[in-house]
Amino acid sequence: MIQEVFMPALSSTMTEGKIVSWVKSPGDKIEKGETVVVVESDKADMDVESFYEGYLATILVQAGESAPVGEAIALIAETEAEIETAKQRGTGSQQTTAGSPAAPAATPQEKATETVVAVQTTSTPSNGASNGASPKNGRIVASPRARKLAKDLKVDLAALTGSGPHGRIVAEDVEAAAGKVSQPAPVAAPVAVPTPAPVATPAPKAAPAAPVAVPTAAPGEVAAFNTLQNAVIRNMMASLQVPVFRVGYTITTDNLDKLYKQIKSKGVTMTTLLAKAVAVTLQKHPLLNASYTDQGVQYRSGINIAVAVAMDDGGLITPVLQNADQADIYSLSRTWKDLVDRARAKQLQPAEYSTGTFTLSNLGMFGVDRFDAILPPGQGSILAIGASRPQVVATSDGMFGVRTQMQVNITCDHRIIYGAHAAAFLKDLAKLIETNPQSLTM
Repeated sequence: MIQEVFMPALSSTMTEGKIVSWVKSPGDKIEKGETVVVVESDKADMDVESFYEGYLATILVQAGESAPVGEAIALIAETEAEIETAKQRGTGSQQTTAGSPAAPAATPQEKATETVVAVQTTSTPSNGASNGASPKNGRIVASPRARKLAKDLKVDLAALTGSGPHGRIVAEDVEAAAGKVSQPAPVAAPVAVPTPAPVATPAPKAAPAAPVAVPTAAPGEVAAFNTLQNAVIRNMMASLQVPVFRVGYTITTDNLDKLYKQIKSKGVTMTTLLAKAVAVTLQKHPLLNASYTDQGVQYRSGINIAVAVAMDDGGLITPVLQNADQADIYSLSRTWKDLVDRARAKQLQPAEYSTGTFTLSNLGMFGVDRFDAILPPGQGSILAIGASRPQVVATSDGMFGVRTQMQVNITCDHRIIYGAHAAAFLKDLAKLIETNPQSLTM
């Protein structure tokens, strides 16, 4: 029997996927549950595994190419004797795509016999093992690039210990095992590589400071959008259909800054302090955590704070801190670090970037004073955070003093949230940050 492997839908918004790499080559034996191909969805690279065994007969969509969701990307033969027949069928399918008459559509009964593909990410071993060769069910936890390098360099992944997040085997581990890591050659003088310097302000950070690589092209050329950028474009176009309004507020951060200095050494980040503060405030304002539906207001059962993170290769992703109001600040910070690491490695699961109920966007780390954020689809609010700066202010006793302040602007869906709702939320958020930030550690 000849089976088809289809381009899977890895998220609810995915319409097409890009083949990152084929883990298997034509003629290779495929075991049940074994990874066959790595597919790039809207915002992550996902391993695609087969529920059935057989032989990879022919590849219809090559690495680097894209295909719509549901389109056949490879053919699997149940036996070696059927491989040649599958190749001929694959050649015929490609000719049909190129313009020859299309073959009759498969009947529902025929579809039922085709290969079913399971999609799983293998970035986090459930048993907490630090060795990349001992994850759940004995599967090796390795990045797509590491798998490809291991195949090219003939390195046994099972013999390696991963140095990536949660023991994940990364490309550097494979190169080291193969003895391919080159030592830096002596040079006449050090070559300075320009890197962005951290902003010398107590501005809250949305993610660990890292240079943001901007896609470039030669003058006069057009740089094609990557999959992640296309996903952002679709979301922004959808956002244009929503009537929104914006409200700004000035928050004094002196007490928050003091708290941050006290607990920074314990791994707590300003991002998680702000996320926690917003989540706790949302407990009093569930409407700001809700979203619009045709049937009415959809109130959420949990407070999931999404935080915008710029990707090095262009685009934007919003890792989600699930139930941020319930987690303690130290666990929340560890979770955030893990999410950012895996986001930059494009190894987040869809639920880890698409289930936010309220979003934070912070450009304060770049020294931006204030800005407006665009409302994400499916949410009712997003908070834009500017940099904290010392300001001369009039005090309650009629004197002048210096206070560290930041500007925040909230963008809301005006179909369900009104100005008074947004203003009340910002007032309570400011009160928490200014007078009782210590409660965030309890």
